[in-house]
Amino acid sequence: MRAACRSGSLDPRRETSEGKEQWRAHVARVKALPPDYQIVYKEMLKYLFKVGPVSLSDGPLLPGIVDFFEEGVAAGKGVVELIGTDVAALCDDLIKDSPTYADAYQESISGNPGTDRK
Repeated sequence: MRAACRSGSLDPRRETSEGKEQWRAHVARVKALPPDYQIVYKEMLKYLFKVGPVSLSDGPLLPGIVDFFEEGVAAGKGVVELIGTDVAALCDDLIKDSPTYADAYQESISGNPGTDRK
């Protein structure tokens, strides 16, 4: 018997299709931002994919960044005025309490509590 996908459907293609639709809508929101905001967003995305918070692809972080940027645009602020010049520091602050793939790997090899090792 097959298990239901996160969307509740037994059809994994449906979940993939819904995920693609959500991602396309997200990308359309990013493309609607002014060019300087788009550049910073893309740099943040590169950094976040390198650092690898576990919930990056399905969590609220990326839509939250776009929400924040849209509010900045609506307020008439430039992106540097909104976030400052240190994009990496901002990203680190945004994910400071989020587990990363590096954290999960470190736990798995160290035998710390919270791992599957016995």
